[in-house]
Amino acid sequence: MESALLNVLVFWLLTTPHEFAHAWVATRLGDDTPALEGRVTLNPLAHVDWLGTVILPLIMSLSGAGFIGWGKPVNTNPNKLRWGLKGLALVAMAGPASNVLFAIVLLGVAAHSGDTVNALCVSAARLSLFLAIFNMIPVPPLDGSKLLLAARVPIFIYIELARFGFLLILIAMTATSLGAWMSRWSLQTTQMIASWWA
Repeated sequence: MESALLNVLVFWLLTTPHEFAHAWVATRLGDDTPALEGRVTLNPLAHVDWLGTVILPLIMSLSGAGFIGWGKPVNTNPNKLRWGLKGLALVAMAGPASNVLFAIVLLGVAAHSGDTVNALCVSAARLSLFLAIFNMIPVPPLDGSKLLLAARVPIFIYIELARFGFLLILIAMTATSLGAWMSRWSLQTTQMIASWWA
């Protein structure tokens, strides 16, 4: 139970800078929607989706059936964003980029900490890197799907992808080697970044 709660807490903490990055970049590009909805903040309560951030990850952790979760999406208005759909792509990429930056910070902390904190930070950094690459999958509602819009993929194709998005992601993660590859990538990248601090 303690391990499952810790997994949920770490995941929640990782979703906070991710969603904040979306909101901050959108605001910098001229969209006031995130600010009006109180999302330009590092307060974890502003970015929690109780089902996706807490309840489902806790159930999955307790059952040992893997780990699925999400933060509260940041709403943006492409019509207000500088550069329109290209601006939307920049907003989307800010989330995964924040996960990479946060992983670097966590591994820097790990390099100067005792065993317990070190292990926690390394584990969190690896999960943060995993989330970065996972969110780049070009399937709605993941961040990578916004690149399809920026590339002017016909909207009807995007809508059809969105209809089956969760199912497509689930199949990709369970019936292909994608999940294993992302796990290896996150581990190898964690080790590489950790070596920078050695």
